[in-house]
Amino acid sequence: MVSGRFRTFAIASCIGMLLVLLAGALVTNTESGRGCGDDWPLCHGKFIPAYTLESMIEYSHRVVSALEGFLVLGVAVAMYRKFRRDRQAYREPMYYAGFALLFTIIQALMGAAAVMWPQSPPIMALHFGISIIAFAATLLLVIWTFRTRSGIPQEPSVPRSVMPFALASAVYCYVVIYLGAFIRHTESAHGCVGWPLCNGEVIPELTGATGISFVHRVAALILGLMLLGLYLHIRKVSSGEGLTESSWWVVLLVLAQIFSGAILTATVDDPNTFIFTSLIHNLIIVGLFGLLLDILIRSWRLRPHK
Repeated sequence: MVSGRFRTFAIASCIGMLLVLLAGALVTNTESGRGCGDDWPLCHGKFIPAYTLESMIEYSHRVVSALEGFLVLGVAVAMYRKFRRDRQAYREPMYYAGFALLFTIIQALMGAAAVMWPQSPPIMALHFGISIIAFAATLLLVIWTFRTRSGIPQEPSVPRSVMPFALASAVYCYVVIYLGAFIRHTESAHGCVGWPLCNGEVIPELTGATGISFVHRVAALILGLMLLGLYLHIRKVSSGEGLTESSWWVVLLVLAQIFSGAILTATVDDPNTFIFTSLIHNLIIVGLFGLLLDILIRSWRLRPHK
């Protein structure tokens, strides 16, 4: 059984990773990435930086990331100590804790490299992609602690056809997330004015920022249709309610994500509001991706064996 203390520890780690993600998005949206110059881990050569808005935003992101690193490490150690005698039965949560620690280290190293050696937009977009995997690992661990609070449940098997569909959806969702991050790092948010049309056209000129923004919109629409198809397929072939409920939540979140994207477009010329709507946009997509990975893992783990 999972203790309430360990569950609280895992929840704190998940919340901390979410704060790291949002703080990183805030750094990008306020263009504060150079707020501490080329120094890392110090800020302009000082432990406590001089007060400027950019330096405080960047340094706060570093502090939150460091604290989260210790939290993730603590969860991984606690997981090993608690379940090391029965590793076979508890391999799943150990993988979650291990991946959370691994990708937290990778994102920290990438963040340090971005400060000391400025990176290209594709690499910076990948930094967000690494961060979202780290968050998903902590979220999956939290979901596992609630699912097993009374012991490891006996769940019904899932038809084989669900796993390939869930895998394709998860991979494609990650591509759409990367495109969104690429828009932020190339400052292409102004490429499409208006919604749902782009610059008043169904198909605009596909060059520069307009092309990048339009491709992301089309990709998001396809993702919405794909996740709706996943829900309908699971509802049709699965006898259990667990995956059906999770896939329905994924559909609701992708609809909320598309709607928040429309609001994001409407607020792009208002810097203060745009920062808030952008954070909401990020918040929704990280939850969606985490739930989608949970569906994928359960459909793989519970599929019938030959």
